[in-house]
Amino acid sequence: MNPVGPRKVVATSAALAGLSLVLAACSSGAGNDPASYPDDDIEVVVPFAAGGPTDTVTRMIAEPMAEELGVQLVVQNVEGAGGTVGAGQVAAEDPDGYTVLMHHIGMSTAPALYGEQLAYDPVEDFETVGLVTEVPMTVIARSDFEPDTFEDFVTYVQEHESEVTMATAGEGAASDLCGRLLTTALGVEVTVVPYDGTGPAMEDLVGRQVDFMCDQTTNTTGQITEGTVKAYAVTTPERIESLPDLPTTAEAGQPDVAVSVWHGLYVPAGTPPEVVEKLTAALQVALEDQSVIDQMAELGTTPVDAERATPEAHTELLTEQIATWGDVIGTQGG
Repeated sequence: MNPVGPRKVVATSAALAGLSLVLAACSSGAGNDPASYPDDDIEVVVPFAAGGPTDTVTRMIAEPMAEELGVQLVVQNVEGAGGTVGAGQVAAEDPDGYTVLMHHIGMSTAPALYGEQLAYDPVEDFETVGLVTEVPMTVIARSDFEPDTFEDFVTYVQEHESEVTMATAGEGAASDLCGRLLTTALGVEVTVVPYDGTGPAMEDLVGRQVDFMCDQTTNTTGQITEGTVKAYAVTTPERIESLPDLPTTAEAGQPDVAVSVWHGLYVPAGTPPEVVEKLTAALQVALEDQSVIDQMAELGTTPVDAERATPEAHTELLTEQIATWGDVIGTQGG
């Protein structure tokens, strides 16, 4: 037997092993060093369809955050199951700060809606970065829907509940949560038509394929002002500046229909504190950007102040809302 062959194999294996160690060291070097973060593009996962309100808010802040961080923020829409598909994907990513989640109030409702089927724990499997905004909801309908006022709407739905259809962006979406509150307050059971995102739901509402929906001002203000949908009320204690003629649900005799949709940023649990701090700082800069303030104002909302755009305030709200919505959804039968 020629002894050279085996020695060459052994030498080659050792060389490959050494090379693997070098490559591993390189891959775990600057890219995972909190001090050099970020040195590559950051993916921001939106767990809903493109064109929806959460997607809109994300794209508003992405550019100023990218400028502050010195890298690109690439928005990726991963829709499905009320936002749980995209959220679950981010929870399973490496905790290095290069995959960020933008989610809304649905982060707090998922435990009650999905129970043991939920693949992640919103508190244990994520680090909070900071809150972004709280968005009012509006009750809107197809442009040719018979009722003209919110009072008329209430009467009509109560008298024709078996015939009325309500669009939502899927179970656990903001439109679904608002719709639950609304129909519960009115004491009706309408036909719910779930869509895979708010964008498709709005398309069918504008196309008069469904009767009404409850959705965020970031997605409805333009449609309302253009007259492509009929607006009945806003779900805030006071009227909003962008839609001053739209009454509140409380004014129209339904004070229990009060909900706003908060949005926040998350990273996987275990992300280094230094990385979270850099993301929080960039978020706070973005929320003070005049173009962001102006864009949000046009859509009936405002950025949260710096004290709320922090991990501490975000975590506090998240845990409170998990308890609150757990009670609401549990009472309604999930």
